[in-house]
Amino acid sequence: MGAPILGVMSDSNSLANNLLIAMPSLADGNFAQSVTLICEHSERGALGIVLNKPLEMKLGDVLAQMQLETTEIAIGERAVLRGGPVHTDRGFVLHRPGGEWDSTHRISDSIQVTTSRDVLAAIARGEGPRDAFIALGYAGWEPGQLEREILDNAWLSVPMNEHLVYEVPFEERWQAAWQQLGIHSSSISP
Repeated sequence: MGAPILGVMSDSNSLANNLLIAMPSLADGNFAQSVTLICEHSERGALGIVLNKPLEMKLGDVLAQMQLETTEIAIGERAVLRGGPVHTDRGFVLHRPGGEWDSTHRISDSIQVTTSRDVLAAIARGEGPRDAFIALGYAGWEPGQLEREILDNAWLSVPMNEHLVYEVPFEERWQAAWQQLGIHSSSISP
């Protein structure tokens, strides 16, 4: 599953552990009405995972491609997210802390991303991390690109919200992100 990890910006300008809420005027098909968790942000760019774009594919399909089997139907029926348009063949498991996995990156005290096969094997056995979901692909920004897009009013950056990430259904996350700010998306002008 491996994926590039950029390294964390050491100063307070890093947007890691923030959510990007797509502005209503953002028309890019990959990101329209999206909520994206910034996993890494440094002087070399940014890496994020879109949190609200389920694929038609189910977790059972991913497990079968990796020659992993699950006996629990509910596990196989879990949604898989389209994490972004870059390297859509790479998988990311976003989850609450806990467990020992071969390749885990701590984003904050409440969320980690694991890219190693062992976490999927544990999920298939029903032993995986609590509150986990899988995304294929990621969103990537070159140095300065994300900052320019925010200045161009494509995104609103807000601190990561555990309730939104772990409890709100995928398809409701964009509207819920605006509602948590006390704003209705239709009231925002470009």
